[in-house]
Amino acid sequence: MDLDAYFGHKAEPVGFKSGFVALVGRPNAGKSTLLNQVLGQKVAIVSDKPQTTRTKIQGIYTDERMQAVIFDTPGIHKSKHKLGDYMNKAAEVTFGNVDVICYLVDASQKFGGGEAFVCQALAGQKVPVFLLLNKLDLLTDEELAAAEEVYAAKLPFARILPISAKEGEGVDELLDALAEVLPAGPKYYDEEEVTDQPERQIMAEIIREKIFLATREEIPHSVAVVLNQYQRRENGMLYLEAFIYVERDSQKGIIIGRGGSMLRQIGSAARTEIENLFEEQVYLELRVKVKKDWRDDPMLLKSFGYDVKQLKK
Repeated sequence: MDLDAYFGHKAEPVGFKSGFVALVGRPNAGKSTLLNQVLGQKVAIVSDKPQTTRTKIQGIYTDERMQAVIFDTPGIHKSKHKLGDYMNKAAEVTFGNVDVICYLVDASQKFGGGEAFVCQALAGQKVPVFLLLNKLDLLTDEELAAAEEVYAAKLPFARILPISAKEGEGVDELLDALAEVLPAGPKYYDEEEVTDQPERQIMAEIIREKIFLATREEIPHSVAVVLNQYQRRENGMLYLEAFIYVERDSQKGIIIGRGGSMLRQIGSAARTEIENLFEEQVYLELRVKVKKDWRDDPMLLKSFGYDVKQLKK
């Protein structure tokens, strides 16, 4: 019996590799930037604020040698609310379900307690661990050598790969290393697929990113975006209505801005990116709502898509 045909897999070339890769690390290490760089397009939102990624985002990289299914996980951090608990859990449950772990660190920063915590969590892993020293573009040769020495002592079993997620330097070397260690296997996804994220979720995340970029330090991580309506109109235009949830009236005022100026800026930037990404005309309507302390409300977290019970090892 042809088992590949029976299970729906196409026969791959001899020696083809496939498997699952976890991209883990502290907040703001550059995980989402690296994932987008590997895939050659944007699937994860990027911000210079920590803890931008809130859920596991799955990216799919395919070439003639392999198919790597990459999980961009939330940054591991000291949680201050139930949303933070969810984010840490989403990162940690990934460890035991992958073939390779890529631990990304900001090598321009000194080794501290947060990195020590992640190193301790990785110490007992039985799969290959790649230590990715990120922000190579900001380091001198001496600084890079010093970072390599520190991390080699902490994780002597890890393979160290210097990279620049922003500039793409070292990404080819990372892909070569993955092709070496991933197990033999089939393509789990079509070659054209780069993510398993639903369109609606990607659109909501783009809106959340534009809020981060527009409001900068004025709005902390107390914003959630939910796509309430997704309708194709008779004229062919895609109508989107998104609810922006914040925790306080003052935050609502900041996002709306004087005379609605900030909300229009956010909406225009989000609509432009959504239209370019999905190649269709979009009408986007944004509404801002206050849900006090939603990050600590289990029912609201679940309704927004952050359900800890769904994170199973």
